Amino acid sequence: MSRYDFIAVYILASRRNGTLYTGVTSDLVPRIQLHREGQIEGFTQKYGCKTLVWYEQHGLMHEAIKREKQIKRWRRAWKLELIERDNPNWRDLFLDLV
Repeated sequence: MSRYDFIAVYILASRRNGTLYTGVTSDLVPRIQLHREGQIEGFTQKYGCKTLVWYEQHGLMHEAIKREKQIKRWRRAWKLELIERDNPNWRDLFLDLV
């Protein structure tokens, strides 16, 4: 198990201020790699959401799922504020993980 095996809620973007996708996973690095390679069919593949712009660690899956659902209900402006609070330059945080 690597130091990056944890439960995470994450946001991917197609580009700065582009299309956003919110997800949850218990294995962040491999999941993001699959998104980046276009191997997960659906929304992220269709809209090119490949850049990890925000993530948050959780200790329990049910807490992470609750947070994911909360963020998915948010207005777009709130999601943008969340990203820009921690990642104002919209860096690809995946590069920090690998």
